[in-house]
Amino acid sequence: MVADETARHRAVVAARAAADKKAREIIALDVSERLVLTDVFLVASGDNERQVKAIVDGIDEALHREGAKASRREGLDEARWVLVDYGDVVVHVQHQEDREYYALERLWKDCPVIELPADLEGPTAASGDVSA
Repeated sequence: MVADETARHRAVVAARAAADKKAREIIALDVSERLVLTDVFLVASGDNERQVKAIVDGIDEALHREGAKASRREGLDEARWVLVDYGDVVVHVQHQEDREYYALERLWKDCPVIELPADLEGPTAASGDVSA
């Protein structure tokens, strides 16, 4: 079983919003076969706490327009690692130092990567092409 189309679409919307706020190393992981609580982890990095908050705000606004509402937010006060749960998509926005230390991609390396649109390629996103 793979993440459904709605979760994949929301992951792309969130990735675009993160890229608009200059997030780095954006990656979407299909965790649907490993977790029953969600389908997709979207992971992105910010260079400092202010940027982490801006990325989270941008993602929240974009997903709100898609009809997704966050059921839980953690870490926003410190803005080192912010987790936002939208049900089928869980967003992790981490300070670059914490991203390197915790290495979520390594922890979930057996999960497929959801390719993101080509216009998100470069230093801010994982490469790939998926229509949204």
